[in-house]
Amino acid sequence: MEQTPIGRRTASARHYLMCRPTFFDVTYSINPWMDPGTPTSSEVSLSQWKLLHDTFVTLGHDVELIEPVPGLPDMVFAANGAIVLDGRVLVARFRHPQRTDESSAYLDWFRRCGWPEVRAAEYINEGEGDFLWTGAEFLAGSGFRSETRAYDEVRAYFGRPVVPLTLVDPRYYHLDTALAVLGPGEIMYHPDAFAPDSQAVLAERFPDAMLVDSADAAVFGLNAVSDGRNVILPRRAAELARRLRDRGYRTVGVDMTELIKAGGSVKCCTLELRD
Repeated sequence: MEQTPIGRRTASARHYLMCRPTFFDVTYSINPWMDPGTPTSSEVSLSQWKLLHDTFVTLGHDVELIEPVPGLPDMVFAANGAIVLDGRVLVARFRHPQRTDESSAYLDWFRRCGWPEVRAAEYINEGEGDFLWTGAEFLAGSGFRSETRAYDEVRAYFGRPVVPLTLVDPRYYHLDTALAVLGPGEIMYHPDAFAPDSQAVLAERFPDAMLVDSADAAVFGLNAVSDGRNVILPRRAAELARRLRDRGYRTVGVDMTELIKAGGSVKCCTLELRD
């Protein structure tokens, strides 16, 4: 783990849900990063995941765990499991059959843990993979996974604005691989991952956003988690980390190379529970 000096920003304590990669493997391909012919290591994936988990705890965040289910190797990517805001939970509905059973696991977990308002999505909606909360509105991605019909469902269920964005590069199949929320009204993103009209929307709404180049995007630098001061991101995104420090953030680099073999990194492993 690599750490840098603290900048002039304020962290807030967060509440996260994670899933240990007990059954992690790449046995099918549902995104361009997945190659079943590439060997994976359960030992390495667990050690990398544990470092991420322990980083959150060290930073003072509350981390809960959902039990992994045999036969669901992508369940480690907890961000896809739901959208959680104001104590309300909308559990994901996955596009690919390989992940369909994850929905019931997350639905059961939230109900058993006593969350008062929990329901499953009617339309395909892959949770925080495609719906990122800025503090004022949801930025919502579609093009590869979540359906555009999910926009109205999320808007109605949470009573908050939804800003549609279209993804066009299959390598960035979820919004959280192409864009990260750093703090209220502050984001970073890879413009080439978005359709021209969506680039225009982002430029208008976030004129001071950090634009991230293909080199840092390709190592999942945008699949990051910020608590307002600390930005946890893949270690290989070194130039992006430097730019974040120039903006006053403290960066924590973690090695996520094993989990990236399945197309996920820091943010994919982390579902924020906004209760």
